[in-house]
Amino acid sequence: MSYTIGITGGSGSGKTSFLNKLLEHFTEKEICLVSLDNYYKLREEQPLDEKGVKNFDTPEGIDFSQLQYDLKELMKGNVVSKKEYTFNNPNKVPKVLTFTPAPIIIVEGFFIFYKQEIEECIELKIFMDARPDIMLKRRITRDAVERGYDLDDVLYRYENHVIPTYEKYIKPLKKKADIIIPNHTSFDKPLAILSAFIRELLKKK
Repeated sequence: MSYTIGITGGSGSGKTSFLNKLLEHFTEKEICLVSLDNYYKLREEQPLDEKGVKNFDTPEGIDFSQLQYDLKELMKGNVVSKKEYTFNNPNKVPKVLTFTPAPIIIVEGFFIFYKQEIEECIELKIFMDARPDIMLKRRITRDAVERGYDLDDVLYRYENHVIPTYEKYIKPLKKKADIIIPNHTSFDKPLAILSAFIRELLKKK
């Protein structure tokens, strides 16, 4: 049976950077990473705000049923395939992602502790924390480069979608976390601790 770790936090809190560093220490046979980013509903199914702008920062835009199904399949030892979600980037050709069962399954994303059905699949819960100004800077870089949004669009979404969502949905999830990682400047120590913990788990598998 796989051991599941969940990592959540606000947009720009550093979840992806932390995970990229963590995965450098392990192989795909040891850790399977599942990102909530690939479980968004179709663009036409995303809720609209009062100005008619699609809001990707609400739980209503996530296909939790599919995520729950895929997690349970992985935990049973079954391979899962999922089409990559490319958001607003027309130049990015979606890949077909293959999730291979591994002793450690890491699930990351905004709302992974929001639904009880998903939370119950996760054994170790981690919350990445960062100052709002740092999160905004990271969000601008990510959305401009990876998702094809211009600066005005990024700032509008941050003020009207990201911050309200963080306060309403994400921040309250901090109380469910087993570990809170401050990521204002560096996460080297928490990274080393989590890596050592996973190594010990792998020895027992």
